[in-house]
Amino acid sequence: MDFLENSVRATGKRGSIEVITGSMFSGKTEELIRRLRRAQFAGLKVEIFKPSLDRRYSETRVVSHDDKSIVSTPVDNASAILLLAGIVDVVGIDEAQFFDNSIVEVCNKLADDGIRIVAAGLDMDFMGKPFGPMPALLSIAEYVTKVHAICMRCGNLAQYSFRKSEEEQVVLLGEKNIYEPLCRNCYNQALNK
Repeated sequence: MDFLENSVRATGKRGSIEVITGSMFSGKTEELIRRLRRAQFAGLKVEIFKPSLDRRYSETRVVSHDDKSIVSTPVDNASAILLLAGIVDVVGIDEAQFFDNSIVEVCNKLADDGIRIVAAGLDMDFMGKPFGPMPALLSIAEYVTKVHAICMRCGNLAQYSFRKSEEEQVVLLGEKNIYEPLCRNCYNQALNK
């Protein structure tokens, strides 16, 4: 164990994967931005990526629901992150659930190369099912933070993103006009109406 600790100190490699997850309106992106800004304040080189399909607030910024933002690079697929990351200390990834399963390999590769990965994404889709690559990403992460919204119907902690529209496709970008955070009980009640 001492050898491992000393080799980490000597090489400076501290690659790891952190995942911030939860429902819509739970503060995932806000927490992602907070961690990335702290890394920047510490003088670390940070690159931030988001899926190019997410243009809700900005094409080139990651923006939280409370209007906090940070400059990002939109990418069409996860492999582009490997090409564009360059020499960095930290890579931030927003809306990780919208990437295909190769995001898991990309995060592993970067972490193995000594880069700290901070990724945020929905853990469940609007049907309450695990969302895209998130289960695999959660399983390989050293650190997982699950954040919760407040249920819009009863005020308890919410972990579900209830879709108020009749649209059935899994990926439907939207805001409070389409989604509301609900607790388990209120979510089940809403489904049975």
